[in-house]
Amino acid sequence: MSFSEDHDLSGNIGGSQFTHVINHINAGIWEFNISNGEVKWSDGFYRLLGYVPGEIECSNVYFYDQLLYHGDKKLFTRSTIERTPNNSSTVQIRLLTKNDGYQWFENTSWRIEEGSTLKLYGAIVNIHPYKMTELELAHKDLLFNETGKIAKLAIWEIDVNSLSLSLSTEGYDIFELNNQVKLTVDEMASFFEPPGRAEVTSAIENIIKTCKPFDLELPFRTAKNRLTWIKLKALPIIDNYGKCMRIRGVFQDIDHVKKSQAALEGSLELSNDQNKRLQNFAYIVSHNLRSHTGNLKFMVDLFKETAQKSERDEIFEHIHSISENLNSTVKHLEEIVKIQAEISKDKKPVEFEPLFKSIICALANNITDLDARVEYDFSRLPAVNYIPAYMESILQNLLTNSLKYHQNNIKPIIMCTTFEHDRHAYLTFEDNGKGIDLVRFGDQVFGMYKTFHQNDDAKGIGLFITRNQVESLGGTITIESTVNVGTKFTIRLN
Repeated sequence: MSFSEDHDLSGNIGGSQFTHVINHINAGIWEFNISNGEVKWSDGFYRLLGYVPGEIECSNVYFYDQLLYHGDKKLFTRSTIERTPNNSSTVQIRLLTKNDGYQWFENTSWRIEEGSTLKLYGAIVNIHPYKMTELELAHKDLLFNETGKIAKLAIWEIDVNSLSLSLSTEGYDIFELNNQVKLTVDEMASFFEPPGRAEVTSAIENIIKTCKPFDLELPFRTAKNRLTWIKLKALPIIDNYGKCMRIRGVFQDIDHVKKSQAALEGSLELSNDQNKRLQNFAYIVSHNLRSHTGNLKFMVDLFKETAQKSERDEIFEHIHSISENLNSTVKHLEEIVKIQAEISKDKKPVEFEPLFKSIICALANNITDLDARVEYDFSRLPAVNYIPAYMESILQNLLTNSLKYHQNNIKPIIMCTTFEHDRHAYLTFEDNGKGIDLVRFGDQVFGMYKTFHQNDDAKGIGLFITRNQVESLGGTITIESTVNVGTKFTIRLN
């Protein structure tokens, strides 16, 4: 039913005039008589939905079943029964139009008692363009916020006149602070590690004076004492006179980027180092092989030309000695190649104590002859995932070296320990042996065929192999040594 010319309306304006206004304004007026269920819609109500009066059924059932979006039914019903101080309620709902599908409308309703009759009056206005803009902005804001969270990116701004600092929600997340906390510019700078604080303060002062943007990457300690890396970037907002009014910029947590860069640089450095050592190894091996084969050929030729038995026996002894040296060189080459071949083997849990005890047992005669004291403490890191053959070789090489290069007339004391630090597994090996002059030989300690003492059985291959085994699995080995005091090796295993 439509509002008709004889519709009973109070006020000074005539009923027919008021009904004419209602039917022609750009809004839809509706009336619902709760007592008898009668519904009335203005011409404008039909028009907003794309219909002419009478084209669709004017009833409460039709409105709920055919026009009102199912997700808005509870909201609309609640708005019609709520009582506010002025008996009005406003909600935003979706109604199905004839030609444009569901559109957004703002509905304001009033609850009025007329004697014993209870009526609801309402007005709907099409707000679809504004609502879609609002939703689009909200979506963009959501995407921006989510992007900020994913990228750990935050917006910040400084008002130059008041030097007040504003931070986005993501900024408080980076600082690990409650967003109710208000930071000053100096307090913000204090979160950076020194000397980064002075650098930040100087950059802000400079952008105010010269309007020069800045882009910094500095270590930063959060409110929860977590150390990370932050990119701090800013641009000046300039007034009509070329002066900086505001500083606007971004914070970004780039800790994962820094760690990735460090890991990449470490890998490149390790790769370059390994390439250099392999080139050096190839040169040494080829040089030694040429030397051995050249000497061997010379001796064989000499053997063929010599008739006397005594001379031939002496030459044969030389041939035997050259052959032994050639065999040793080939075995060393085999060991280095074996390291690269075993990298692909699966790591397994290796328990230090039983493995080290077995090595001590194998070297028991050497230990007893020297009256050496071999101690160990694996309580802080009892086991590690490693290639078992590598670990056995590393421990055996280090223990053999400590026994071999002991100080004369001093009882050898050897200590092996393991521990964990910053999620890395470490092994240390320390003795009170002869030590090495690192000023003279520091860059040669892990070289192939490098020896620093006059021991007859020194080959200069053990530490070369140990370093290759450690570094092939991404670890590092360092040395501290003092002549006639002792040596300490520290190995980061992973």
